Formats: sequence, structure tokens, C-alpha cells
Amino acid sequence: MSDTQPTTETTLQLRRVFSAPREKVFKAWTDPEQMKKWIIPQNGFSVPNAEVDLRVGGKYRIEMLSPKGVCHTATGIYREIVVPEKLVFTWFWENRPDEGETLVTIEFYEQGNSTEVVLTHELFQNETVRDDHVTGWSGALGQLAKFLTI
Repeated sequence: MSDTQPTTETTLQLRRVFSAPREKVFKAWTDPEQMKKWIIPQNGFSVPNAEVDLRVGGKYRIEMLSPKGVCHTATGIYREIVVPEKLVFTWFWENRPDEGETLVTIEFYEQGNSTEVVLTHELFQNETVRDDHVTGWSGALGQLAKFLTI
């Protein structure tokens, strides 16, 4: 992990309520076949491969293919798993190693038949990298909302 300390400039937090039970939303974040269908923002990207070893210390790998054929691969290690309440994992872009490793926390709050997801991604090197991830995660959460209504 980076020695960077979380600050407002190096942390993003997004909240979104999904019209789906918490268990279903949690599974969408942990089942590789489901992740392949929503984890990317639209814009012509696809996910040809997603791997998940859902255990503390287990690894995940998500390969995102751009419309131009460039593969962007995110990898990381699960640090905390509380089914169906919380996921904490590291995030590392293989094709952008200079950005270093960051930390993602996903919290799932039951709200009747809906689920509030609070996504916190921290330890970015700077605001520019953080803002790029705000765009990416916002798009992915939009795709997740569509996926959960299928």
C-alpha cells in the first residue's frame, strides 16, 4: 500500500440507492459473471475477463477492453469481507503502475427493498487521478443500476 494518507483531495465517495435487495447487490460485486455485465462505464467498453477469489487475502482481476482494443486491467486483494454488508479491497491498474495502489471500500445498507451503496476510493496520488475515477465509478454505478433491473 501507498504511504499516502487519505485526504479530501485523494479520496472520492459516491452514494447510490438501488432498487434491489442487499444480497443481490452484494452478489453483483462479487460474482465474476455478473461483474462482466456492469463494472465498466458504457462508451463501448467490454469486460472479456473477470476473476474473483472472494476471501480475505484473495485476489481479483478485471480486464476492461476499450473500443480501440486497449486492455485496462485492474487487480487487487480483498482486505475485508462481511457478507452482505461490506467489501474492502486494494485497486491497482496494471497498465498505469505509476498511479500506485489505492483502497476501495464498498458498504451495503439495507433500506427496505432497496440498498444504499456507499463507495469510498482513497489514497489517490492527486486530484486528477481521483477525478478520473469519479467518472469511471459513476458510469459503472449507472450500469449497475441498469443491470439490477434486468
